[in-house]
Amino acid sequence: MKESLELSQQQRLQQRLHPEQMLYGRLLEMSTPEIEDEVRRVVDENPALTERAPEGAEATADMDETFKESAEQLQRADYANDDDVPFPRYGSRSHDWDFDMPEAAPGETLAEALKSQLTDFNLSTSDRDIAEYIIDNLDDNGYLTRSAAAMADDMSASTGHERDADDFRRMLEIVRMLEPAGVGATDLRDCMLLQLSRMKPAPDVALATKILGEHFDAFTKRHSDRLRAALDTDEDSLSAAIKLILTLDPKPGGHADNSTDNRTRYIVPDFNVEIDANGRATVWLTGRTPELAIEESFIPDEKAATASRREREAYAFVRARHDEAQSFIKMLNARARTLMAVMKSIVARQKDFFISADRADIHPMILRDIAADTGYDLSVISRATAGKYVATPAGVYPVKMFFNERPIDDNDTSSHEISEKIKDVIAKEDKRAPLSDEALRAALAAEGYDIARRTVAKYREKLGLPVARLRKNF
Repeated sequence: MKESLELSQQQRLQQRLHPEQMLYGRLLEMSTPEIEDEVRRVVDENPALTERAPEGAEATADMDETFKESAEQLQRADYANDDDVPFPRYGSRSHDWDFDMPEAAPGETLAEALKSQLTDFNLSTSDRDIAEYIIDNLDDNGYLTRSAAAMADDMSASTGHERDADDFRRMLEIVRMLEPAGVGATDLRDCMLLQLSRMKPAPDVALATKILGEHFDAFTKRHSDRLRAALDTDEDSLSAAIKLILTLDPKPGGHADNSTDNRTRYIVPDFNVEIDANGRATVWLTGRTPELAIEESFIPDEKAATASRREREAYAFVRARHDEAQSFIKMLNARARTLMAVMKSIVARQKDFFISADRADIHPMILRDIAADTGYDLSVISRATAGKYVATPAGVYPVKMFFNERPIDDNDTSSHEISEKIKDVIAKEDKRAPLSDEALRAALAAEGYDIARRTVAKYREKLGLPVARLRKNF
């Protein structure tokens, strides 16, 4: 078999991002807390980077050393002695005070609260273990979705001791007696029935129990006429029973701190916008990103590049760290310029909203509009606005809120204006005969908003408003 060599050419188009472009895109996506964390991380890892101290920093440090009193110490300074302080000397936290009514321990989980109540029952060790096992199987809302047999099998396998499903059913009744009322329920109807069973006998309680027990489907679909006929009751009695049902807690376990890792999540604005009396807008970036500089000892010595091997290795290390630091500073500054340019463009186009704080004043605006103003690519605009928030005198808003489509062609009506109008019409409707989507469309058309019924339905759903049947009051 003959062997042969062939030479061929192939043309291929390939796009590669420069490392600085990748860094720029990554920094642009970060929110204010994320960029602050990133700066601290990079400064810690790169010895070539240093924070440039602002003017007056020494004076500030001295003041910080002088004023180190805690909030409690500052309060105590207002009183002649400890006996005059209007809170106990043995603790500064509110839950340490001696109130008349007991309070739940802060951070106590649902399971811990329920298990502590088991001491009120004279349970054997085996029964208590089963009751605690049931409690551990409750979900975050206090519901039990597992059968007694399944839990008995699992506990038998894990402990090596045979457990009877009947014991689990018996202990489940104990768990269902604990506070808050409704824990241990299998579903929403069971949960509400458990809460009603704890109430004192009354006509509305009896009627509410019958509604949930025998006519739950008609209740959820708000068929008031069907309910009235089936229960043979008058409108006032039915209304009283419905009002009672609506006061019940659908998530009895949802108020406990079910995780020690639960923390309040705060929104940190990335921009601040203020409008003065003359209508001039001021925009600035928030956050405490320090001004960075390159450490003087990491400025490369070109002579070392041709010196001994050890000096060349040191030069390579210094050069690499210097270039990384320089690139990071450059891209960090580019991020700030981009964010400012994008936000100034948004404020210019949505100035009416920043003056009035009325969402109806938000004009139609898409990414392409901001790209035309700034000259940036659409992907840059998208990254610069994703997950960002702006603080105004009227509140904090997501930057993405200002981007909205034009529902009506050749018209400056925004989707926000349509949404606000739909909310307004629904708020004023007769709750005994709510408007259908077609009726909403007609009402909007009468006010000059000529949009299709499916568009009305789309915006109604975005607002989280149910269909007419489910908005009906009994």
